Amino acid sequence: MNFKETVIKDRKCLIRMDQTADTILIQPVDDHDTEELEKECEAVSEASIPYTLVTFPVKDWNRELSPWPAEAVFKGAVFAGGAEETLQFIKEDLLPYLSEEFPEENRRHLIIGGYSLAGLFALWTVYETDIFEAVTAASPSVWFAGWDDYISSHPLKAEHVYLSLGTKEEKTRNPVMASVGDRIRMQYDILNKAENCSCILEWNPGNHFRDSGMRTGKGFAWCLKQVKKKNGAAQQTVS
Repeated sequence: MNFKETVIKDRKCLIRMDQTADTILIQPVDDHDTEELEKECEAVSEASIPYTLVTFPVKDWNRELSPWPAEAVFKGAVFAGGAEETLQFIKEDLLPYLSEEFPEENRRHLIIGGYSLAGLFALWTVYETDIFEAVTAASPSVWFAGWDDYISSHPLKAEHVYLSLGTKEEKTRNPVMASVGDRIRMQYDILNKAENCSCILEWNPGNHFRDSGMRTGKGFAWCLKQVKKKNGAAQQTVS
């Protein structure tokens, strides 16, 4: 796995670069996600489509990735609602850096993704901005307070959505997190009925802590295929 480390506004970002790729994957990560990157990239590469992966570190997970303030699910883990600042970093710092790093013709498509609360952040992002064509939300924290109301009142701005969950995730003893199964089914039903949106919900064996890198990679691979399929169809129409 060949990653280049670069600092963007005090964040040590990792970039797996492919100069032939016209699609960039963007992912917020913690230390565990970084440890899983090799497995993730193996899963992404099964799509046999060139890609560049850019990860940026998240130090305060519950603050930087939560879309609005919410009560703690576990003791001491209050959600402070700092996702807007994180999205601002992507738009005002990360993307301008990538614009300088890559020629215009090699960065036509952007995909965002993440695991767990980062998966929820990625989903929230494509309701807030239209800069991403696709999103990978692997085991996203759709149990988050107020999420159902939010997705029921906001239009999606991406064209392709990959959702996944572990088969044992809804069997937890925590009543809030146990709602994740019903919530992700609701999320899928809403998106499946939306116009101009392709969506898939994939179930993976195991609980929330199993194979996170592989699960995220599978999602990115699916998104790459959808973006390439649409781009190929568009080129045929133009020609």
